[in-house]
Amino acid sequence: MSEIVHVTEVEALGAHRLRLRFEDGVEGEIDFSTEAWDGVFAPLSDPTYFARVELDEGLGTIVWPNGADVAPETLHQWVAGHVAQVPA
Repeated sequence: MSEIVHVTEVEALGAHRLRLRFEDGVEGEIDFSTEAWDGVFAPLSDPTYFARVELDEGLGTIVWPNGADVAPETLHQWVAGHVAQVPA
């Protein structure tokens, strides 16, 4: 199981791209442009809605207005592993 390292900053960079920084100093970009958005994530297919991402300091991860979130350990693994795009 991955160690939980919390997100400390998030910035929307454009259509389905985010820049993230973590409490251990790791930072990088993630491209979600190839993601198949369904369920609670369906509204994120709209780039304008996707850009409404925020940092939830209590959870230590990113969230959207509808409550959708991504586990911080998953995000950290993608960034630390230098995954340029979210695995399909």
